[in-house]
Amino acid sequence: MGDDAELKRIACEAIDSQTSYLRILSQDIWNHPELCFNEQYAHKRLTDFLEERDFNVERSYKLETAFRAVPKYSRCKEEDGYPNIAILCEYDALPGIGHACGHNLIAMVGVAASLGVQAALQSSAFQGRGGRLMVLGTPAEEGGGGKIELIRAGAFEDVDVAMMAHPSQHNLSNPVYLAMKEVAIIYTGKASHASGAPWDGINALDAAVQCYTNISHLRQQIKPTWRVHGVIINGGLKPNIIPDQSELLYYLRAPTVLELDVLTKKVTDCIHGAAQATGCQVEIKLNKKPYSNLLSNNTLASLYIDNGEKMGIQFEKDPEKTQKAGGSTDMGNVSHVVPSIHPKFFIDTTASLHSKDFATVAYTEKAETLSLKVAKALAMTAIDVLITPGLADKIKDEFKVATEAEKACR
Repeated sequence: MGDDAELKRIACEAIDSQTSYLRILSQDIWNHPELCFNEQYAHKRLTDFLEERDFNVERSYKLETAFRAVPKYSRCKEEDGYPNIAILCEYDALPGIGHACGHNLIAMVGVAASLGVQAALQSSAFQGRGGRLMVLGTPAEEGGGGKIELIRAGAFEDVDVAMMAHPSQHNLSNPVYLAMKEVAIIYTGKASHASGAPWDGINALDAAVQCYTNISHLRQQIKPTWRVHGVIINGGLKPNIIPDQSELLYYLRAPTVLELDVLTKKVTDCIHGAAQATGCQVEIKLNKKPYSNLLSNNTLASLYIDNGEKMGIQFEKDPEKTQKAGGSTDMGNVSHVVPSIHPKFFIDTTASLHSKDFATVAYTEKAETLSLKVAKALAMTAIDVLITPGLADKIKDEFKVATEAEKACR
């Protein structure tokens, strides 16, 4: 058995030895859902878990509910020039429906994969080699842009490769995640008695309805890969008061940042048109933390496929599924600064993400078993990067080409 096979065997056995504890960890996070930037319970639970297993843990790393953990002991060299691999955990939930995106499983996968790599680094088979491992706890993926704040704070400056995996209805090595921008719209009119003196009013609800209609009409002229979806979150107080303020919230998505800019201009024109038609004033607030599209590193993804297939993972090959646009993630932003993969993995359900049914499946033993196979595949992929001469440089070269191509399109 070669060193690579021996190290991967050690990693998988280390994960197997912790299976019962990892399942309890996932279920515990599932039972304590917390919204973005408020993941106090999950933060403590995960950092305590890692610390008990010989990781040096920095709690509240850069952000209050973020963390950074590295193995206390290893046989590898850690000098500059050797790859530093970050395995990411997410653990925030959704309002009202808890872990309907399966972030409890993401956290478990990240921790499990890290335990596997840690065991490999501490084995005699790694003696004299170089490389580092970092577990990074990243809060507030659900609209909060936690990874974006971590990027701005320098958390990825010494990272060579970043990886994580997300539960789904399919096994996808290179999923499509769209660039996303949040747009808040506030119309201001003039209140008046709706029956006694309606002519004195300027109806902000009319502006909101017109805006919604304008954008709905726009959809016929946008590309099939673009997405525009929104809600009216404030439409007035009482029927006998002409509303003097209304508010809408929209998410705009497109395959690239350049296309998202084009879409944003079209939607902004619709917003201003509604203001002009109704005589209202309008304020448009664009989120300062837009999500970038995901740039999967093909070399890393190929390694993940090879290792996943050894774990019995069957990857989707139907182009309608492999090329179908999904949601958006702040891991997309990470993938523009560090070579990254963010594969999706099957948890034995056809339920849609962000649904109560998906949340229920994310708590099952079957989902946990499938998740731990993914953790092993990630750990094995990390080991490949650490021990294969020249592989880290190849990954970086591919990343440079991909990011320069993206910039050239802007």
